[in-house]
Amino acid sequence: MAENKAKMIIDKEFRISEVDERIYGSFIEHLGRAVYGGVFEPDHPDADENGFRKDVIKLVQELQVPIIRYPGGNMVSAYDWEDGVGPRDKRPKRLELAWRTVETNQMGTNEFVDWSKQVNADVMMAVNLGTRGIDDARNYLEYCNHSGGTYYSDLRKKHGYENPHNIKTWCLGNEMDGPWQVGHKTADEYGRLALETGKAMKLVDPSIELVSCGSSHTKMPTFPEWEATTLDHTYEVADYVSLHQYYGNPENDTANYLAKSMDMDHFIKTVISTCDYIKAKKRSKKTMNLSFDEWNVWYHSHQQDQEIDPWSVAPPQLEDVYNFEDALLVGSMLMSFLRHADRVKMACMAQLVNVIAPIMTENGGKAWKQTIFYPYMHVSVFGRGVSLQPVISSPKYDSKEFTDIPYIDSAVVYNEEKEELNVFLVNRHLTDNIDLSIDVRSFVEYQIVEHIVLEHDDMKATNTVVEEKVKPHTKGSSILKDGMLEGRLSKASWNVIRLKKY
Repeated sequence: MAENKAKMIIDKEFRISEVDERIYGSFIEHLGRAVYGGVFEPDHPDADENGFRKDVIKLVQELQVPIIRYPGGNMVSAYDWEDGVGPRDKRPKRLELAWRTVETNQMGTNEFVDWSKQVNADVMMAVNLGTRGIDDARNYLEYCNHSGGTYYSDLRKKHGYENPHNIKTWCLGNEMDGPWQVGHKTADEYGRLALETGKAMKLVDPSIELVSCGSSHTKMPTFPEWEATTLDHTYEVADYVSLHQYYGNPENDTANYLAKSMDMDHFIKTVISTCDYIKAKKRSKKTMNLSFDEWNVWYHSHQQDQEIDPWSVAPPQLEDVYNFEDALLVGSMLMSFLRHADRVKMACMAQLVNVIAPIMTENGGKAWKQTIFYPYMHVSVFGRGVSLQPVISSPKYDSKEFTDIPYIDSAVVYNEEKEELNVFLVNRHLTDNIDLSIDVRSFVEYQIVEHIVLEHDDMKATNTVVEEKVKPHTKGSSILKDGMLEGRLSKASWNVIRLKKY
């Protein structure tokens, strides 16, 4: 195939699965300025009566985030949830061990539920299985979800919340395979504790869904044995197993960096295989689904994070400034979820504001969109429906870590109700445009609505509070005639080609 030409077939019968909108979730941890100075800043001129920044709320609403994980993350493994409820003036300040800061507890469970409602998101709650266990998890669930007439549900009412929060999704701890985790456990230790905690929680509220901890990342020496051992315990009580993965480009090898979503594909397939092995071993009829509840690019801020003094309040930690090439990889990572929509049912970009985030703020000042905001927004807004399997013929290249990397990376979502077809594409070629022919003959009477493009000549271009250098336009080059779509994908670009029946 010619270097600058590619072909694709899209057929409405090539269905992977209905997309669970929760794959467009995110994450707020009590870390750095994610909470204090991010979502919650009572002294900010644009704060509402609850202390929430209205400018941040608007940007989160623009992303249409369906579910948000809270309160951690590493932080949850030594967190006492009781510290964050009740009168604010009586809440204790604590040493926060995961990130070695001081936690003021001025925002807690009830405030976070209030904020989530404002941004139209459900809550994915995590319980502490590092320093705590069964009792604290069941009490926390009773506080949040029980209607009343018991100690913890009445305590919630005393705190001003008459109605239960009805939080459906709960994580059984966080990254318990990691030696850095407070209360780190072996696979068997975690599996036993998670099983017994999950059993107790489902006795309190049988309607909840539980997420069992998977490996912290693919380079863990215990991966994927951790999944096999822990799921041997938790398979029947858990509904999902978690995956976490971050990528970076410290070697400044862009061609290799843009292929790292292939590692994510491999990670997902390996975890699916492990889940299905345990299913077979247990002769179970249940299929374990995946919650990719931490993912992003994370490497820019490592050096500056080492220079932060310990035991300060809400210091600027993990504040990666994202560039254009990061946005391309984020687009490919999102497409990986869509291609595995039959098993990946939840995912959380870590995180949402200030901390390795699409949204940045100044304390007392403005909020702005990082480069990665745009592919995340596009896939969240236009990626609702059925994920279709595109058949792609693309020229390929090799890099330091990967072979046979297609220059064209793609995912497709068909919204039957709205009669819309949305094609997401990355051209990984760093120097050449690629002409793409797409056979869409099964979509009769469809027309192109728009062709969105995110492109920039400088792969390292960033957005700041002063200037948004990287932002999309709708001048993409594509035409549709007789069921054949002919489009040109600019070198190193993110594209969304949207079709609708008229």
